[in-house]
Amino acid sequence: MKTILHYFPDLSPKQQEQFEALGELYKFWNDQINVISRKDTENFYERHVLHSLGIAKIQSFNAGTEILDVGTGGGFPGIPLAILFPDSNFTLVDSIGKKIKVVNEVAKAIGLTNVKGIHCRAEDVEGKFDFVVSRAVTRMPDFLVWVKGKIKSKSNHNRKNGILYLKGGDLSEEMSTVRQKYKEFLLSDIYSEEFFETKKVIHVVI
Repeated sequence: MKTILHYFPDLSPKQQEQFEALGELYKFWNDQINVISRKDTENFYERHVLHSLGIAKIQSFNAGTEILDVGTGGGFPGIPLAILFPDSNFTLVDSIGKKIKVVNEVAKAIGLTNVKGIHCRAEDVEGKFDFVVSRAVTRMPDFLVWVKGKIKSKSNHNRKNGILYLKGGDLSEEMSTVRQKYKEFLLSDIYSEEFFETKKVIHVVI
């Protein structure tokens, strides 16, 4: 939590309590349903919470913003972002039902009323959203197919609506076939921890 507060010093007491509760909640659920890599549990706040919040360092969300988290797993990046932006609405989807169970139970336990977990494939999600977020669930060309037609055309933010994608490493080959406009943001410019040396947020306008 010290690391979270270092980078996000303006958290309200309620937000701090919610973030603090995540560690024990995910430890409890991970013992029953493997939603987080075992080797990452000791670095939970850095590798899951802070990593998810990297999106917030690139783009903040106005009140009423609709965000879709595709392939959320146990709730990342959606749940940390939902804590940070309580006035925005988050729909978290995953094709594995037991992971969505964890999402909904964690959200309920910490009193998140702006999170809805749905067990389905991304292609089957109804409605349109301002932003789609995700954390390296597949290659970008495939991801673009999954979320086609799910982005609102009217933008209410400083950046145009689209995808905010957490991924690492050299993406030049993967992005070479992407025809949409995109920009890479290095998380190493924001976070000093070694884990983030190769981590990026990709903003794709669609």
